[in-house]
Amino acid sequence: MARVFRGEARHAIDDKGRLIIPSRFRNALGERCIVTVGLDKCLWVYPMAEWEAFEDRLRRLEPTKPDARALVRFFMANATECPFDQQGRILIPTALREHANIDRDVVVIGLITRLEIWNEQSWAEYSANLSPEAAAEKLADLGI
Repeated sequence: MARVFRGEARHAIDDKGRLIIPSRFRNALGERCIVTVGLDKCLWVYPMAEWEAFEDRLRRLEPTKPDARALVRFFMANATECPFDQQGRILIPTALREHANIDRDVVVIGLITRLEIWNEQSWAEYSANLSPEAAAEKLADLGI
């Protein structure tokens, strides 16, 4: 059974753009991961097997449709393979840090199959406005 990412952790990016991934998340990621832009101005972090499944879903999108091309470009042009160093850090490229407005303090969030990395202030603002009740109502057909 695949490992599940859950919970959150707060960390800081160092001056070189490196982030320590908490060991409970790192163990499920393996020796390397893929980091790409995410929706809502965060970064998405995938273990290799989940990334390959995500790529397969992107591959099935119809390339003649502009929205499909835009999504594939958005995720793939920014995808970066990130190996872990001996201290359990990954180097997050400047362009990805800029996308998520990450300069120092971050929140790493487990979301079942992937992680999200958020600027700490952006996460505070987003989560303060989050309405799980409204979302649950809209998604009631999922049985949540």
